[in-house]
Amino acid sequence: MGFTPIVGKSIKKQLEEREAHILSRHATLNKNTRGRLHPEKNPAGDLRLPFQRDRDRITHSKTFRRLKHKTQVFLAPTGDHYRTRLTHVLEVSQIARTIAFALCLNEALTEAIALAHDLGHTPFGHAGEATLNELHPGGFRHYVHSLRVVDFLENDGAGLNLTFEVRNGIVRHSKGRNDILPNGASELALTLEGQVVRLADIIAYVNHDMDDALRAGILKSSSLPTNISRVIGEKHSQRISAMVRDLIVETLTIDDGKLHVSEEMLEAITNLRTFLYENVYRYHRVHNEFEKAQRIIRELYRYCFDNGLVKRRGNSWKKVVKRDEWPDDKTANRRVCDFIAGMTDRYALELYEHLFMPKPWTVR
Repeated sequence: MGFTPIVGKSIKKQLEEREAHILSRHATLNKNTRGRLHPEKNPAGDLRLPFQRDRDRITHSKTFRRLKHKTQVFLAPTGDHYRTRLTHVLEVSQIARTIAFALCLNEALTEAIALAHDLGHTPFGHAGEATLNELHPGGFRHYVHSLRVVDFLENDGAGLNLTFEVRNGIVRHSKGRNDILPNGASELALTLEGQVVRLADIIAYVNHDMDDALRAGILKSSSLPTNISRVIGEKHSQRISAMVRDLIVETLTIDDGKLHVSEEMLEAITNLRTFLYENVYRYHRVHNEFEKAQRIIRELYRYCFDNGLVKRRGNSWKKVVKRDEWPDDKTANRRVCDFIAGMTDRYALELYEHLFMPKPWTVR
């Protein structure tokens, strides 16, 4: 049955009622949100529900736009068809929404988490993350920094003031090389939508990293072991479809409020991830560029910590914060870490060139 607004009755109220009527009992409803860090009133005439507002705030943020120039796997790629951090989050969002739709979960919440989950990623991908984790006294994890971005750094320090459910999904999305379907609840988002994004993230990156490795000539179509390709397929679209379908069918069949994947598919995804670590992420050409990126991040960090922040203003570079303006080393480390984590690949490269590369004299 279509949605026909009833004249004289709050449209928002009707949307909440429709949501409660249509969505699964396992879904997270807008009316049940735990709210925002700072209570706020919606603008008059705004018909969006809370999770829709969150999604829109994320997509209109500066940090989201900068993802288009941040590395996924291949550093500062010049090819038009390699993934960047932005295309990654869009693919995660597409996969996650497909799953959420089939499971009758909240698509707006799912999309908001997916679009925001990597806002805290550094330039040069995991090379930058590993280096900041080494340099910053408090350590660095991109998923924790993603939460810092939406809570404090975006919007000139005011943050985006997102709902609890989106914030929880952001900080719980990462899995590293841990179990794809962990048993411990402490590793998972509190909402099923957040858990969907976590799995969609894995499905997205193991497939598009494989695709990019083929494009780069690191792998060949025949490189994938037969025991993996037999389960997930030979082509990019086949692999994604097989993983998504298996997840949806298994979850709907058991219907216990948790996500499920068949043992055969879980083994295939785990083996594919291991295959990529051994043959792509640790491939000598990729690793060599990884080390170069780490050197750039280290030198930028040390310079900014010792001298203050240098930012581009128009066509020139200006020192916008001097070292003696910070009250202590803890503040200096925090500001430098935030500054570098927010850079795009090309911004970091341009600043590095400005600070450390010799400039030729013009002879007249």
